[in-house]
Amino acid sequence: MSSLLYYALPALGSYALLSILFLRRPRLLHAPPAPAFRPRLAAHRSGSGERLENTMEALENSMAQRADLIELDCHLTRDRVVVVSHDENLSRQSGVNRDVGSLDFEVADLVRHFDRSEITIWASEKSSVMKKCKAANPEMPTSLTVSRVVWVLLLYYLGLLPFVPIPEKFLLCFLPTIINRTYFPFSCPALNKLAAVAFKWIIMRKSLIQHLEQRGVQVVFWCLNEESDFETAFSLGATGVMTDYPTALRHYLDRHRGTS
Repeated sequence: MSSLLYYALPALGSYALLSILFLRRPRLLHAPPAPAFRPRLAAHRSGSGERLENTMEALENSMAQRADLIELDCHLTRDRVVVVSHDENLSRQSGVNRDVGSLDFEVADLVRHFDRSEITIWASEKSSVMKKCKAANPEMPTSLTVSRVVWVLLLYYLGLLPFVPIPEKFLLCFLPTIINRTYFPFSCPALNKLAAVAFKWIIMRKSLIQHLEQRGVQVVFWCLNEESDFETAFSLGATGVMTDYPTALRHYLDRHRGTS
């Protein structure tokens, strides 16, 4: 037993020291690519707090506030055309009680080449959907799915994250402090309270956010609509914030230019 400890303790100590070193200085192991853009101001559903969500009017309003990223939700029609809509069912948005997937879009030939692959992000909670997205256009940068986020967190707490490659370029994640205020992941209030405490402890780690940033993974917290939440996100080292109110976030960024 003593001989085992004689070899095990130095090995564990060396592992811990190396893990801490590379967590704080990941570029000693990984050379992150230069980002095509940095999304400080991201408009959620095109800025749904100020204009009707996912419309050209909302998009133009967000662009007027110099938004760096426009978040849109998409579904497939019955004839396999991609359309912009947050809900699968159109009742809430248009009063028509029909699912997008049950309708035809009726277009004969729509081929547009905008050369926007580098500044358009594939984002989905599901790995199965992300796999199809990457197959459709592998040149577009991707965001971490839920299962990939769990994997990254596990590696972080085991001290293994500095040694594992991360192909994704973005982490689009809810800020745990909005749970039980504006975001209710569970129908049970007690579960939401528990989730708020647990996720705050698990996710809101400045060393984790800074490590990801240095690895070339840009972190954007959603969906934040209050200045105190903007402050929390940027103080953690996030690249940017996704909001329903791009004008409010633009005012905050302009006031804190050079500090946030």
